[in-house]
Parts: sequence; structure tokens; C-alpha cells
Amino acid sequence: MQAGDFPRAAIIAGRLDVVPHTGSTNADLLAAVAGEPDAYPHLSVLVTDDQRAGRGRLDRTWTAPPGAALAISVLLRVPSIPTEQRGWVSLIAGAAMTRALRGQFAPDAADGGSRVGLKWPNDVLIDGAKVCGILSQMLPGEPDAIVVGAGVNTRMTPGQLPVPAATSLAIAGADVDPDRLLADYLQGLRRMLAAAVSAEGGVGVRAEVRELCATLGSEVRVMLPDERTLEGRATGLDDAGRLIVAVGGKSLSVAAGDVIHVR
Repeated sequence: MQAGDFPRAAIIAGRLDVVPHTGSTNADLLAAVAGEPDAYPHLSVLVTDDQRAGRGRLDRTWTAPPGAALAISVLLRVPSIPTEQRGWVSLIAGAAMTRALRGQFAPDAADGGSRVGLKWPNDVLIDGAKVCGILSQMLPGEPDAIVVGAGVNTRMTPGQLPVPAATSLAIAGADVDPDRLLADYLQGLRRMLAAAVSAEGGVGVRAEVRELCATLGSEVRVMLPDERTLEGRATGLDDAGRLIVAVGGKSLSVAAGDVIHVR
């Protein structure tokens, strides 16, 4: 894999670096931006199909066989988005990736795109199985810069899946076009982040995220960081992007947690 494999994505990216392998694209991009910030504009990208020490939420490790998954990290410079609204950045990334993954299905595939949905707060699902995880990290000392990492299972076979609840684009019968995937993802990020800076545009972006979020309307079990568990119905997202769960006649807002769709 090399930069020439991504002609469409290169047009949109602020900077595009493709590496044959790495430990973690997020760690590498964070270090690069910290060392030379002026060299990395908005939508700078680091991508590989061989990530060997990826990280997920709660410091979980993420690995994949070479060539079976795409690891993408993107620098987002968001000075115009108020700090209290930054919780929407990861959700915007998830929504942009959801649309990009829908685009991997052939136009004539029956219900292909509708099979892909966003699971709050940071996963993308195909037929209810995880195909992509997203991790956002702020650049230390630069609060207006966020690196968003995404790991997409592209060509994994059933025997290569890390857990039974995972899937890949290939298993789902989608086309696998890494350049189109990355270009569509970047285009979605650029469009939604630009819209989010205005009051009217922000309302539209939030509505779009809600429409793509498969968690809403589902019965869920939420494991909270303090090890408590909530069970109820996911009814919406509040103004800060937190998940609203109806539990015993009360509506509770959840800022962080692991969500299981019960049905």
C-alpha cells in the first residue's frame, strides 16, 4: 500500500501519509503533529493496512492480520466548535464512516446500505456486528486539535475475526475499495464539521447523526465506567451528544459506557 493507491482521498486530505505498517496510526499522528504542528493542516491523514499495536477505548488493544483491515487516523482542527459541543466530533466521525461504509455496497445490492448503522458512541455495525471502531484523542496542549482513529475490517475472513460479534466488508458481501472508502469518509468529515460551526448547520448535523444511529430506539444494556449497569430503551441524544436512556420511568443521560443492543 502506497500513496498512489489513494488518488481520490489525496484530493480531499490536508496531507496524506501512507505507511506499509506501524504500531498505532493514532500514536504516530499525535507525535508527528506535536513535533511539527504547522506541517499538519486540518484533515491530515495517516493510513496503513498493517497496524500492529492499535488502541481502542479503555486501553484495549486492536490488531488485525496484514491486509485485512484499514487503520485510518485523521487530524481535525476544530477551533470554531465550542468546547461544550466537542462530544459531537466522535459522533460526526462515526456518522461519516457509516455513510462511507454504505458506499462500499454495490448500488443494486438489496438493502446493502441500510444494513450499516452507527452504534453509540464509537462503533459502526453491519447487520448488528462490529465492522469499525473509532477512538478520538485530543492533542496534548492543543485543545482545538483532535486525532480520530478508525479501524475498519475490510477483507477479514471469518477465521480472522477477533470476536464472534465482529464482521468485515468482505464477509458482508460489500465491494472493498479503500480509496473510495477513505475519500468518502474524509468528504463526510469535511462537510459535517463545516456545517456544525453554525447554529442552523449544527441542528442539521445532529439530526443526521441521530438518523444514522442504530442505537436509538433499541433496548440496551450500558456498562458504565464505574461498573454499574443500566438497562432500558435508548430514546435520543442530548445537546452534548450523550445517550439518553429511559430506565424505570426516568430519562438518564450517559456520557460514556459500553453499549449492548439487547434487541
